[in-house]
Amino acid sequence: MNASGLVVVDKPQNWTSHDVVARIRKLAGTRRVGHAGTLDPMATGVLVVGVERATRLLGHLTLSDKEYTGTIRLGQTTDSDDAQGAILRLVSAHDVSDEDIKRAASGLTGDIQQVPPGVSAIKVGGERSYRLARAGQPPVLAARPVTVSLFAVEAISRPGDLVDVDVRVSCSSGTYIRALARDLGAALGVGGHLTALRRTRVGPYEVGQAHTLDRLAERLELIPLADAAAAAFPRRELSAEEAVLIGHGGRLPATGAGAGPVAAFGPGGELIALLTEEDGLARSLAVFAPAGA
Repeated sequence: MNASGLVVVDKPQNWTSHDVVARIRKLAGTRRVGHAGTLDPMATGVLVVGVERATRLLGHLTLSDKEYTGTIRLGQTTDSDDAQGAILRLVSAHDVSDEDIKRAASGLTGDIQQVPPGVSAIKVGGERSYRLARAGQPPVLAARPVTVSLFAVEAISRPGDLVDVDVRVSCSSGTYIRALARDLGAALGVGGHLTALRRTRVGPYEVGQAHTLDRLAERLELIPLADAAAAAFPRRELSAEEAVLIGHGGRLPATGAGAGPVAAFGPGGELIALLTEEDGLARSLAVFAPAGA
């Protein structure tokens, strides 16, 4: 059986997240590979990839908060809200002050309602939004609640009548940094789009832990399943009897951990399951116990 675990990849620019998964499938020698949290082709940085049984962690890791660094160009609007789209509008941003930019960024922090980019993977009537947009039928997407805990202006430069703003963002899952760029430009009346993006963290996994695909081709380094779960979720220790019960779909008394995933470990340190608590009981979200446990 192939080893199970997570790979923290430093995604290269102009690769899709699916391209990275396809590469890891070849390196790991298995088709059972997936990723947590899509990165646009233009973006680089942390892409968490699961191999074999670790793919069952991915849906829960997707819900983690994330951090990014990026550059927003003010004065240009594109149809995709990033540099890969066609320019729709060009306006001088010469008169936009540094203080204006910082104030507008501050207005886009906290719990906000964000309209996703029209060119995105969101489904509308069963069809991907980006396909409708490219077919000349851009959908009207509903605003979604997201949390932007940090939208910091790190540096500002002024090439001609445009303004480039280097930013650092910490946000909840589901936040589009392209949409933040668009909305920052809209708030300033000059339009804007994202020209560079690097994801520096997904949950507990930081860019310093990420490996390039070239390095992974030399040696595929997996974070073992138990270590990956322990880093990402609160921990609950089980007795041998509890481990068998949970491994067979049983329930245990809750410990007050709440609805969020809790990693449950057996006496030998093996990952048994991810648990959630409801109505005073803990039940499994995903079971990892070996057969016969």
